[in-house]
Amino acid sequence: MTGIAQPLPFSVGDHVTVLSLGKQGHIRTPDYVLEKSGVVIQFCGYFLNPEDLSVGKTSGPMVQLYRVQFLMSHLWHNTQHRPNDLLCIEIYGHWLALTKETAA
Repeated sequence: MTGIAQPLPFSVGDHVTVLSLGKQGHIRTPDYVLEKSGVVIQFCGYFLNPEDLSVGKTSGPMVQLYRVQFLMSHLWHNTQHRPNDLLCIEIYGHWLALTKETAA
């Protein structure tokens, strides 16, 4: 299991932005969170990269999976939400970058 001994790049409470990596296919990162900021609320573990698994590559390095929360009003501006409504979603670490922006 490659990479498990390495320190985690993100911790609970970190503000992160979801990167727009321009990948095609089964990326497991919804368009509506790309370039949006949220807060890491949980480290979920290490898993094989689903982008590789979707094309039959069943080996390779393990990647970190995080649960990130977003204010729904930051994701969908033209719909009605209560001010504190949140969306929590699991995102693989290679799609995340630390940010100083205040988020959910």
